[in-house]
Amino acid sequence: MKKIMMMAFGWLIVQSAYGFDYQTFAEKAKVTFGVTSNFQPAGKFKAYLNIDNTSGQSLASGEAQWRIYLHFVRRVTAIDSDEFTLERVQGDLYRLTPTQAFQGIANGEAKRIEFEALGYISSYSYFMPNAFIVDGNGKSYTFASTAKEDPKDFSATLSRPEQYLRFNSPDPDLYPVATPQSRFEENKGVSASEKVVGIIPSPKEMHLSKGHAKIASDWSLYQSGGLQFSADYLKRELAGLGVVLSEAAEPESEKTIRLLIDDSVTVPEHYELNIKSHQLTIRAADKAGILYGVQSLIKLLPLSAKDSVVSVPAVRIFDEPRYPWRGMHYDLARNFHGKQTILTLVEQMGRYKLNKLHLHLTDDEGWRLEIPDLPELTGVGANRCFDPNENHCLLTQLGSGPKSAREKQYLTRQDYIDIVRYASDRNIEVIPEIDMPGHARAAIVSMKARYRKLLDTAGKKEAERYLLSDPKDQSEYLTVQSYTDNSINVCMESTYHFVEKVMYEVQRMHRDAGSPLRTFHMGGDEVGRGSWEESPVCQALFTDPDSGILGAEDLKPYFVKRVAKLASDRGMAVAGWEDGLMYDKNTPFLRKNLENPSVIANAWDNIWELGVSDRAYLLANAGYQVVLSSATHLYFDHPYESSPDELGYNWATRYTDLEKVFAFRPDDLYANASRTFSGAKIDNLEKLTNKLHVDLERPANILGIQGQLWTETLRTQSSVETMIFPRLIALAERAWHKADWENGAGNDETYREDWTQFLSILVNYDLPKLDQSGVQFYVPPPGLKQKGDSVSLNSGLPKVDYEMSVNGAKHWTPVSENQAKWIPGALYRSRFGGQVSRAVSLTP
Repeated sequence: MKKIMMMAFGWLIVQSAYGFDYQTFAEKAKVTFGVTSNFQPAGKFKAYLNIDNTSGQSLASGEAQWRIYLHFVRRVTAIDSDEFTLERVQGDLYRLTPTQAFQGIANGEAKRIEFEALGYISSYSYFMPNAFIVDGNGKSYTFASTAKEDPKDFSATLSRPEQYLRFNSPDPDLYPVATPQSRFEENKGVSASEKVVGIIPSPKEMHLSKGHAKIASDWSLYQSGGLQFSADYLKRELAGLGVVLSEAAEPESEKTIRLLIDDSVTVPEHYELNIKSHQLTIRAADKAGILYGVQSLIKLLPLSAKDSVVSVPAVRIFDEPRYPWRGMHYDLARNFHGKQTILTLVEQMGRYKLNKLHLHLTDDEGWRLEIPDLPELTGVGANRCFDPNENHCLLTQLGSGPKSAREKQYLTRQDYIDIVRYASDRNIEVIPEIDMPGHARAAIVSMKARYRKLLDTAGKKEAERYLLSDPKDQSEYLTVQSYTDNSINVCMESTYHFVEKVMYEVQRMHRDAGSPLRTFHMGGDEVGRGSWEESPVCQALFTDPDSGILGAEDLKPYFVKRVAKLASDRGMAVAGWEDGLMYDKNTPFLRKNLENPSVIANAWDNIWELGVSDRAYLLANAGYQVVLSSATHLYFDHPYESSPDELGYNWATRYTDLEKVFAFRPDDLYANASRTFSGAKIDNLEKLTNKLHVDLERPANILGIQGQLWTETLRTQSSVETMIFPRLIALAERAWHKADWENGAGNDETYREDWTQFLSILVNYDLPKLDQSGVQFYVPPPGLKQKGDSVSLNSGLPKVDYEMSVNGAKHWTPVSENQAKWIPGALYRSRFGGQVSRAVSLTP
């Protein structure tokens, strides 16, 4: 045995000394993705992978033990090569394998491998980083050329219509791709007033008076009891402007800010703010109303103070929210960005009076919350790496490459408690989502790892206690994200032991934070069709006359019923995505069968021509409480404009800019149907879908609206913040305030006045304060128009500055008077404070 081991070791030395150097190959060879054409029949497109061997060595045909792994989010259907096979491993991970026909790749040679896939790729965001090669011994090496954050660094230019338009048949892609010239024309009507007094979100009533209150350190603050957080919050804001308030013993003193709980105010979250020259009063029925009054006062504070004196306009405000549910959803499962990212989001949500934080904690690609007694959920499920057996981590996905992240990729129990407490102080309810029964691969793999670990040490019964998969299940399915094994088995009792254990532990965390868990979100969306059909455990239920389960179609409502009951028994409402609460696109589960006083549906799927945009009303009429989460307007992972250079997917709409969010009409869902997915104008929605859409019969069941951020393409905190802000501010405006122009068919003049007012407040007050706080936000690139030897610049965001570069962005110089000299190849960008747009050029 020793001799054999020594021989094997000697062979490895020879390979290292004289064989192919994979490390050098990965460091120096260039791997590039590209799109040949989206204009293919049958909903497909052609793409390619290019391997340019600049490593200084040849990859010989005999060196055939290697495999290349790449992340590709579209489903590959065919490869045009005799030298390679390209097969999907799981999800977006593909394996490129040389065949016997492989001719090698000589030093200096480039090999282009063309393939076909479903859908299209119309922006660089679809290309994922960190392709890697694995040698015959299973060791992985990441291609340095793909280890980049910007996909443009490892993808070919999308410069032709068939590359940046999504399709040309059966209908053409009618959304024109934005150019500097088209952007210039669209921006012509954008303006903002310098002299504006206002608050975002807009108050219900606001009455300006003459004069100002000049607040200085000789003022004091009085709170009527139980309002210490709001008092301290306001004092910190004023201290930042040089004003240090003392505590007042009496409420009637002059030069006093008074925070008063008033029994005569009966509407929850309502507040009254009254600013006089020598006294400032905030009255409300509850702590939430007091905090909102404080936030409105803070909105009126200047950016800076002169001689530590803060001047605030005399005003009287009577205000209350439009909806009880004003939410923001954030996916930290696909990519994890850290605790501070969440705290930053919570802080800004509080400032804009949003009150529901929906945390998507788990998905196929990651489990992000520590659960006591189930360490595998984070030990395995929070990490992604190249471990084919998934004993130590999940299979790598979404461009994470072969190396598991060094830093902790989940929230500890204490992290989560801190977040819940921080949010509760700001009147924000944290709603944890544990996505199931679909989108549950991280949980399934983790519990398999637990089973293997405990089988020999703790026995079969304990090992199976929280098992989520039936090892004898032969069901075949393929989800939208190309998974074949991500459905929790809903027929196993161990599944419900797991669900209850997670509920119990998360509920304990909320109690420890002093904020009871009121709503448990079970996800429920996009379950692979065919799940559980060939599971022996489920087959036993089908044949059991006492189960009430006659076939696979009964299993999803069976699961929802049991989870709803578990939540109800623990005093919690249960929530789910709309399709998780429906048999099909037109039929909700019978509400009376779900034993829970409150079942909440996030209505998201509203691509107009698909005929499912009435699901929100179907569910509300059926007795569900509904949160409007419309993908066409409220999915903030979609691009800000129609351009291949913009970040984000565009599966629901080509773009969602700030104005589109602002213009959303939540009280008349169908009024938002302006264009189809392809960009065609919608004149008659029912004619388009050949369907009579239901009217809303139970409007009280519409709880409110919520913005969504999914993070498949977002790998950094900066990218998360840029996609959320400033769209979150427009979301807050619509969630809190109903504008006059929303009534009836709409008045263009009234709408334009309101939009201009919103922009004016945004650029004069809100964005400068956001910039001061260090939060990243999106600045649109400039519009450009060449005339002779000069270039005019404008923007969709008023009050921006402009810069130009003539040396490839190495150095930027300010542009004066929105006019620059025309220089071929020059780059231009917009700047707002410390935030800059992406650079654009007039040169193709």
